[in-house]
Amino acid sequence: MGILRKTKNLETILDIFRQSNEALSANLLFERLHERMNRSTVYRLLERLEDDGILHSFASMDNVKFYALRQDCISSGDVHSHPHFQCTSCNQVVCLEQEVVFPTLNRMRIEEAQIFLKGQCNSCLSQ
Repeated sequence: MGILRKTKNLETILDIFRQSNEALSANLLFERLHERMNRSTVYRLLERLEDDGILHSFASMDNVKFYALRQDCISSGDVHSHPHFQCTSCNQVVCLEQEVVFPTLNRMRIEEAQIFLKGQCNSCLSQ
């Protein structure tokens, strides 16, 4: 974990995540930035934020990398112990608040687990 310098670009990205109730891909983040920041800066900052434990990432149903604030997610030690959900209609991606309990395995330590669910969100079901 490195030391984060608080730059204007870093604060801008963190503000977008704080205001969002969904996980964001680099492309979605770039769209919300309205070209106020170049792509290489966005990717570099996302990588730094993930390395420093502020964001976590996971792959969507299209194998696109999404990011979410770690503080909003349940975690069990170093393992993300919550599922992620993507709506097949509107493509919204969110962290779910259910915790998944991993089994204790003899002589094995789980370092990473990803549970990804897809279906329709409540908004799309209501339409």
